[in-house]
Amino acid sequence: MEYSSKGRLSNRTKSLEPSGIMAIFEKAQAIKDVIRLEVGEPDFDTPDHIKDAAKRALEKGFTHYTSSAGILPLREAIAEKTEKETGVDVDPRKEVVVTDGGSCALTLAMMATLNPRDEVLISDPAWPYGPSIKMAEGIPVRYGLLEEEGFKINFDDLRSKISRKSKMILINSPNNPTGSVLDRRELETLAEIVLENDLLVISDEVYEKLVYDTEHVSVLSLPEMKDRTILVNSFSKTYAMTGWRVGYAIVSEDIAREMAKLNLYLNTCSTSFAQVAALEALRGPQDCVKAMADQYRKRIDLMLHGLGSMGVPCVKPRGAFYLFPDFSEFCQSSHGMGMLLLEKAHVSTAPGIAFGQRGEGHLRLSCANSMENLGEALRRIEKALSNLRKR
Repeated sequence: MEYSSKGRLSNRTKSLEPSGIMAIFEKAQAIKDVIRLEVGEPDFDTPDHIKDAAKRALEKGFTHYTSSAGILPLREAIAEKTEKETGVDVDPRKEVVVTDGGSCALTLAMMATLNPRDEVLISDPAWPYGPSIKMAEGIPVRYGLLEEEGFKINFDDLRSKISRKSKMILINSPNNPTGSVLDRRELETLAEIVLENDLLVISDEVYEKLVYDTEHVSVLSLPEMKDRTILVNSFSKTYAMTGWRVGYAIVSEDIAREMAKLNLYLNTCSTSFAQVAALEALRGPQDCVKAMADQYRKRIDLMLHGLGSMGVPCVKPRGAFYLFPDFSEFCQSSHGMGMLLLEKAHVSTAPGIAFGQRGEGHLRLSCANSMENLGEALRRIEKALSNLRKR
């Protein structure tokens, strides 16, 4: 009897849209001299003292299961860091959960708090949080950012999107893809909305150490926000540890308990020796963090100047390592523009539509590449745009 595949796949997985970046990513693989600006990953190697800590852990046989919430010394270090930076007391045993990267923390937080058809408000543009929300059977609802004001939150639009089904607001500061940073006044307005409407807030702060001419402020530090905030962070961007897959959440005890339970069934625990490396990252010297941030700033300045000389509008980022220039003069479709630059200039970028409808016409350019490569990318882009303008 022939097997029928009808109903073989779940509606949950079929509802997840494919990555809008992957088409360009895959095509770029076949081009020998392509300059990669689509990948949101530090190009620096993990600092030696962090790698050495992992090696020592391996040599000592630290290769077994840990608590599903993470090893206690790491949770204590995370709590100390958070208390120092926010002024908020954090119980490392009850309010810290170590996860397999920041993305895992986000998904676990969604699964621990959302019921079917609960709504989560996310900005447009924003990193693609939608799939995590949908996997938890929630519904993503987009609110706008004001590009003309440096991609600040449009609070009128945000308020208009709140309904009786709203459960939480998700914020990302510094922001991927725009590089915007929420200041204290904006966060205070956001906190008022959260409190007025009895909502939770997930604060994705993975780029917290990459800020320029401003300061990073966590919504966790505001009055009355501790019990309503799920702070998500990661070691990936700050310490160039993307492949190590260590992140964490700071969250109230009831949610932390459920997240650890979910983590037990999904992952058992985060990799033991990677947790030791993360502990060293927090406890060890921090000059590597400043050195990488200084390099990103120089690269951003180079790219901003180059795009400006081409007449390509671009809001100056205040954090992260991305630029989000507007190429709509040349092509209304960001996917089409991305493909054009890949084919004509051998420069790969991320189409703005991958980050929401308001990202259409833009491309995300990652500055996680060498000054030499970024300079060459600018020359190639300028040549391609010059040819387009001659048409």
